[in-house]
Amino acid sequence: MNFDLSEEQEMFCDSVKRFAAPIDVEARRRLRLSPTGYDRDRWQKLAELGLIALAVPEEDGGMGGSPVDLALVHEAIGKANSPDPLLEHGVLPACLLEGHEALESVLSGERIATLAWAERSQRFSLTPVGVTAEASGDGFIISGEKTFVMGGLLADLFLVTASLEGETAVFAVPAHAPGIDQRAYRLTDGSIACEIRLTRVAVGRLARLNHDAASLAHIVSTLRLCSAAELVGLGQRLLDDTLVFVKEREQFGVAIGTFQALQHRLVEAYARLEQSRSMLYRAALSDPSSALEWSKAAAGAKAFITENIDAISREAVQMHGGMGITDELAIGHAMKRALVLGRLFGDAESVLAEYAHAA
Repeated sequence: MNFDLSEEQEMFCDSVKRFAAPIDVEARRRLRLSPTGYDRDRWQKLAELGLIALAVPEEDGGMGGSPVDLALVHEAIGKANSPDPLLEHGVLPACLLEGHEALESVLSGERIATLAWAERSQRFSLTPVGVTAEASGDGFIISGEKTFVMGGLLADLFLVTASLEGETAVFAVPAHAPGIDQRAYRLTDGSIACEIRLTRVAVGRLARLNHDAASLAHIVSTLRLCSAAELVGLGQRLLDDTLVFVKEREQFGVAIGTFQALQHRLVEAYARLEQSRSMLYRAALSDPSSALEWSKAAAGAKAFITENIDAISREAVQMHGGMGITDELAIGHAMKRALVLGRLFGDAESVLAEYAHAA
């Protein structure tokens, strides 16, 4: 099997590296501390690179990237420790909006969309219970509450899951539509999420997206693969930075990297990372046209990689000491982003249960 990257894949990875290169720890912290947790001008530039369009078929105006293409790009974002929310505001909305009039403005970066799916009583379930939609005239009325709406203050468009006559439906709702109230809070990685309350929010007939429970679950499997890829990239950054640190930090007159106990732990971290990367691309090479196979592959990769990258991040922090968990070093940012990704659309235990069921 040929594991060499194609010319296009190399180009996308290089684009991510160049785009993320100017963002050091201080620049990342400034972005996170901004009122919306990110910068719209930077998002516009990211869209111009075609990274959002990679997730959309060519017939819908995208670039028709494969799962391997998406995995490579997200791994590069993780390795760069980039704060760019391509996963939550790029790939996910682009997949959901295929065939919708709002897709073009999302691909261009003109509008930012985010999925509102999580509910307090439902934990990681995609089935909406607390938000309902009812037909009204030539449209729908939506009411209920959502939590963990990532980038809520940044978004122009909420993609809201709701129960419509007992079935799962998805609606494109303007973020500032009458009847929507938001309460913002910061996540572990410094990004901003929102709780939103929808009080009889009226939307038109065309606001309903062409998705049901099965197609939504299929898209979430793609997102699990992308989050696993970013985790692998973060794991590489954590290990690389730790290797540099143990060669420079001295105790008892020698570099701590010469201590055999730490060497054994670093070798184990390296093995975990390589196993995670192998699992990632094994999943990415699965057939996305088979719903069961795709769900199983993505769930297995997410569960395995989450557990292993969490172990690597803990080793990295311990070897750096107390400063490792702060925002002064890149590994503090990488570890916190890994914590968020590890629980996005299911933590290791819940996703592993899905894998077992699919298997």
